[in-house]
Amino acid sequence: GQFRMKIYERENFSGQMYELMDDCDSIMDRYRMSDCMSCHVMDGHWLMYEQPHYRGRMMYLRPGEYRNFMNMGMSSMRFMSMRRITDMC
Repeated sequence: GQFRMKIYERENFSGQMYELMDDCDSIMDRYRMSDCMSCHVMDGHWLMYEQPHYRGRMMYLRPGEYRNFMNMGMSSMRFMSMRRITDMC
């Protein structure tokens, strides 16, 4: 399957942007990015985690635009790692 997601430092797709096509265990280590406040999932299904190395609370994202995580009831969460969902049920 295909996996593609753009993550943005700020809400409404602003600030630094990086495109992911594989798992990222720490956006801080890989991109020197301290916040991910919006994203656009182009392909695949992903899990976003609040701590590096896929720890802490998580949120499932399907393809679509996520302009502001705070408006989604995620005000206290910061996403620091993300993983592709490769298993099919």
